[in-house]
Amino acid sequence: MSAAPRIVAGYTADDSGALALAGRLARASGALLEVVMVLPSEARNASVPTDSGYERFLKEQSRTWLTTASRALGDDVERALHIRYAESFAEGLIQAAHEFGARLIVVGAARGGLFGRSRIGSVADELLHSADVPVALAPAGSREVPLDLGVTRITTMIGTRPGADALLEASVRLARQTGTPLRLLSLASIDLPAGLDEHLAALTGSAHAEEVLDEARRALPEGIAASAATAAGSSIEDAVRALDWEPGEMVLVGSSRLAAPRHLFLGSTAAKMLRELPVPMIVVPRTTA
Repeated sequence: MSAAPRIVAGYTADDSGALALAGRLARASGALLEVVMVLPSEARNASVPTDSGYERFLKEQSRTWLTTASRALGDDVERALHIRYAESFAEGLIQAAHEFGARLIVVGAARGGLFGRSRIGSVADELLHSADVPVALAPAGSREVPLDLGVTRITTMIGTRPGADALLEASVRLARQTGTPLRLLSLASIDLPAGLDEHLAALTGSAHAEEVLDEARRALPEGIAASAATAAGSSIEDAVRALDWEPGEMVLVGSSRLAAPRHLFLGSTAAKMLRELPVPMIVVPRTTA
């Protein structure tokens, strides 16, 4: 078994960018890419008669799609192609991540989203509320980003809720694996209650954000340097739009406090950010092994 870290990429015939994003991450980190296509488990349900000829055709066609799509990854990305059966696409990807000991699952945005933005479909929604490994969501247009761009910066959304230590740990690990600069970001807040003095709230929020960032910088391991930034706005969406984003950037966020231990749960703040982010988002479980 390869000692390299592993990434599971969920592939569909109308791939929305998961393979392209996973390829960039694998190339930048030296990870082995496990490309997985999940077929309905009904095809193997003994209680429902199936057409064996059709099942064979579907499997062969899926292998053809996988082989053709993986050629775009070039020769620099080590990968393996797999077909799995499950009740749902998300369930199949989680099972594959466990099977391969993968550190990340990558899926694409739903069809119909704005270019450069993420629209959560049913697969991503299920993963972002139940997976026990980090999940990356590739925004629309991910296939247009050059594979050799790799990862140019990692931005970590720092907060004070439980799980912040796991998020920082995951960010440092990814920064080390990819040789990428780390940016710590605090959104100084945002979604102000009606009637609240906005000037006073902005001052208080900015001071608190700086405190949070200072604490995060002190928690960084020796040898890891990070820039720090704050962003403010009348809403989460405004704050995200006001920030600068690089084409090869990745954003890491933690799970909501509602998440079960070692599982994901996309919180409301992260969901609002996701609608405006022009770069991929990786959601990290509340705690990590």
